[in-house]
Amino acid sequence: MKSTSGFTLLELMVVILIVGILAAIGVPSYQYVTASNRIASEVDALLGDMQYARAEAIKEGLPVTVCVSTSGTSCAIGDTNWSDGWIVFADPNGTHVVATGDPVLRMQTGFTPDTFSANNGFAWVTFNREGFAATGTTSFVTITLHAPNNTSQWTRCLSVSPVGMLSVQTAGAMAPGSTVSTCS
Repeated sequence: MKSTSGFTLLELMVVILIVGILAAIGVPSYQYVTASNRIASEVDALLGDMQYARAEAIKEGLPVTVCVSTSGTSCAIGDTNWSDGWIVFADPNGTHVVATGDPVLRMQTGFTPDTFSANNGFAWVTFNREGFAATGTTSFVTITLHAPNNTSQWTRCLSVSPVGMLSVQTAGAMAPGSTVSTCS
């Protein structure tokens, strides 16, 4: 009698069942991690460029503006959709638009599928030589980043105060110095 080694059909089906159960548990967790990392990197990119603009304004002693830009060379007038992209440029005239001779210091291209929009309809932030932020309003402004499914667990907000303080919050959190939640 010759013996053979290998798997039986029953053993193979049990292994496939266990792999299926582990995949069903792991895939949603993996999706959460990838979406969370994508959202964090996108909001950190804007935060980093805002901090850079503020530091350059203080260092150079002249206004530096961050504005929504679809072209990478000029501001998109009236566009408050920051997911289209943005630029950082020296703005010695304080006009909030790139004039001839104004150097573009940084550029960020747009990203999808997330939405990154501002409250109060602001499309630019200008930091003056003291580091204060002018946004066209005297209150906190918030840029909200939503994932395509628009759930609060993946919502992040970048808050800019009139004194130039920048902070990132999760949904329902309050900006430092604020008494109401600015992130939803």
